[in-house]
Amino acid sequence: MPIDVVKIFVPTVGAFIIGIALTPILTDFLYRKKMWKKTSVKKTVDGKEATITSALHNDEERKTPRMGGIVIWGSVTITISLFFILSLLFPQSIFSKLSFLSQNQTWLPLFTLLLGGMFGLIDDYLVCREKGTYDGGGLSLRTRLLFVFFLGLAGAWWFYVKLGMDSIHVPFVGDIHLGLFFIPLFIGVIILMYSGGIIDGIDGLSGGVFAAIFSAYAVIAFAQNQIDLAAFSSVVVGGILAFLWFNIPPARFFNSETGTMALTTSLTVVAFLTKAVFVLPIIAFLLIVTSFSTIIQILSKKYRNGKKVFLVAPLHNHFQAKGWPPYKVTMRYWVLSVVFAIIGTIIALVG
Repeated sequence: MPIDVVKIFVPTVGAFIIGIALTPILTDFLYRKKMWKKTSVKKTVDGKEATITSALHNDEERKTPRMGGIVIWGSVTITISLFFILSLLFPQSIFSKLSFLSQNQTWLPLFTLLLGGMFGLIDDYLVCREKGTYDGGGLSLRTRLLFVFFLGLAGAWWFYVKLGMDSIHVPFVGDIHLGLFFIPLFIGVIILMYSGGIIDGIDGLSGGVFAAIFSAYAVIAFAQNQIDLAAFSSVVVGGILAFLWFNIPPARFFNSETGTMALTTSLTVVAFLTKAVFVLPIIAFLLIVTSFSTIIQILSKKYRNGKKVFLVAPLHNHFQAKGWPPYKVTMRYWVLSVVFAIIGTIIALVG
C-alpha cells in the first residue's frame, strides 16, 4: 500500500514540475507566432448576431494565445515516458515499481489523450490563422464531432472486443450487462463529454473543474486497486495544475481545443475503465450543465420565436452577462466542481 501511494504522488509532482518547466518554451513560441484569434466571435451557432458573446470574448484584443492544453498532455506524456524508460534502464530500482504504463489500464486513456490533443491542435492552429465564422474559424463543428464519434467507436471496440467489457456498474444495484448496446453508450458518452469542453471560456475555469474531476477518478481507481489508472488520473491532475498556474487571471494562454478534446475523450475512457460511468454525470456535472445550457438555448431560440432562456450561452457566460466578475464565476465553479466530485466519489465507493 505505501508504494502504491508513492507510485501515484511522485509522478504527479513530476508532471507538475515538467509542466512548469515546459511552459516558458511553449509560451515563447506561441507569442512569437501570434497564436491567438485574429477576430472576435461575430455569430452564434444558429447564425444570429452574437452581440453579448462578442463583448465577452475579445481574444483578438487581449492577444492571449491558444494551445495551452499542450502543457497538460505534454507533461503527462513526458512523465509516463520518463518513468517507463527509467524502469527499463534500472529494472532492479524503485523506478520499476513507479512505472505505470500498462496495456490494460493506461494505454487507451493515454492514446485518447494524445489523439484528442493532436486533433484539437489542428483546430487551434486553423483558428489562429483564419478569420472566424460563428465559432472563430478552425475545423467545423461537424468535422470535430465526426472525429470524436470515430474515436469513440474505436474506444468502444477496444473495450468490447479486446477487454471483453460490456457492462457498467450501477451503484446499489450492481453490474448491468449491455451487450452490443455498450458500444453506442460509449460513443454517446464521449460525445457528451466532449460537448462539455466549451466550459473553457473564462480564465482558470476549465483547469479547476477538470482537476476536480480527474482527482475523483484517481480516488475511485485507487479504491478499485487499479493503481496504474489511479496514477494516470493523478498525473493528469499534475499537468492540469501546471497549466492552471499560468491560466489563472490574467491567463498567459488558453486551454482551447487541444486541451479540452484531450481531457474530455480521455476522461470518458477512465470512467469506463473504472466502471464508474454511472456517476460521471455527477462528478462532471458542470461539464454536462454547460453543454445542456447551450443546447437549451439553441432549441429555445428555434422553437420559441427567438426567445432565449439565458442571456447568453453557455451558462458561465450567462453569469458574466448578469454582471458577475469572471473571477467570481471561476471560483464558484471550482467550489461546485469539488463538491460534485466528492458526492460522485462517495456514491461510487459505497455503491
